[in-house]
Amino acid sequence: MLDILGRHTGSHCDGRSRRHFLRIGGLALGGLSLPQIMQAEQSSAATRGRSLGHKAVIMIYLSGGPSHQDMYDLKMDAPIEIRGSFRPIATNVPGIEICEHMPRLATMMDKVAIIRSLYGCPDQHASDLCLSGYPIGARGRQDNHPSLGSAVSKLRGPVDPSVPPFVGLTIKTRHDPYCNPGFPGFLGAAHAAFQPDGEGLANMRLNGISLDQLRNRQQLLASFDQFRRQIDQHEAYRGADSLSRKAFDVLTSSRLVEALDLEKEDPAVRDRYGRGSADPAFGEDAGPHWMDQFLMARRLVEAGVRCVTLSFGSWDRHGANFERLPVQLARFDQGITALVEDLHRRGLDQDVSVVAWGEFGRTPRINPGGGRDHWPQVSCGLLAGGGMRMGQVIGSTNRLGEVPQDRPVHYQEVFATLYHRLGIDVGSATIPDQAGRPQYLVDHREPVRELI
Repeated sequence: MLDILGRHTGSHCDGRSRRHFLRIGGLALGGLSLPQIMQAEQSSAATRGRSLGHKAVIMIYLSGGPSHQDMYDLKMDAPIEIRGSFRPIATNVPGIEICEHMPRLATMMDKVAIIRSLYGCPDQHASDLCLSGYPIGARGRQDNHPSLGSAVSKLRGPVDPSVPPFVGLTIKTRHDPYCNPGFPGFLGAAHAAFQPDGEGLANMRLNGISLDQLRNRQQLLASFDQFRRQIDQHEAYRGADSLSRKAFDVLTSSRLVEALDLEKEDPAVRDRYGRGSADPAFGEDAGPHWMDQFLMARRLVEAGVRCVTLSFGSWDRHGANFERLPVQLARFDQGITALVEDLHRRGLDQDVSVVAWGEFGRTPRINPGGGRDHWPQVSCGLLAGGGMRMGQVIGSTNRLGEVPQDRPVHYQEVFATLYHRLGIDVGSATIPDQAGRPQYLVDHREPVRELI
């Protein structure tokens, strides 16, 4: 840690006198100091560029593996032990039907695309595949490949020097593979996700402001202003090298903190998203029903973040599938449609891509406990924005929802599409590994042609 202390100041709005301090440390990036991270980024020519406009992606991981045949691919002609109790409803795109528990999505199917024939998923309860295109492999998490956010951080760098290019909003879970925001793989800690709900935000504290007090925007920004006035006079700061000064600029910029401050939003907008809770869904070890994070993701990409990841819900429904999914689907329905609608309303639908999916599907046959078990043979996904072709369903499964039937789509083909919308050609773009050998971003390098 690097601690810079200032003079005693007068009373703050809480009536107490404190010293100004700024702690620069791990930022949830494997213990590397922020000046070291800045140095690592500065050493790469690819990260020195700056631009006024940018493309971005929001990646929503549905932790536990969502049930494809209870969301987008209902099999009404199958036996009762396959089809379950949910009914399909028509959408605003003729011929496309989805689950009755997502009525909002049904009214805006023209603004999303559904893939019913995803394949390439092993039986692994982990976010690795959904955030990088690679499952856990012989070389470890993501088979030591960088997540999309880390690759974009390396290839594109920050849009604004005070805003990290890659932010992970995923909450901590007991099952650690659920809460991976996207590993940097062989790129190392310089391109890991900044996690504002963990040590990263704690390292931004000024004047003893707690995480709860960060919601008090006036107090926080006043602290920043006073800190900046005094720190220029401080001997330790005057002696700091340029990278440490850059670190100060990042951590004392109000742009990132303001993006995380949802109190700035119109309450009606927050109500449209649905707010929710940071607690794990149903008290289980998985993602939360925290619709606020959909809104926070939109605010972050507007502030200059290129990739935001988050997890949502508990989809590992080995039991009580038809009792709990209606609650969860309704909350997902509200959050995802609010996000897509907001992107269109704000003119961001051409620049911000959205993907929502899980690590595998669920068994076609309902088990004796009223649930569905793991089914790596096929899965599903939702995409929106990014200037992609919306209002369509891509692929199909067989009569019982067991395997892809028409137009199988590999997870990595979706990644190739997302990279394409970010302006990165996966057919030619490479990143050197630790040994200096160029590595392609994905093995399946053809984008989904129906989307572009």
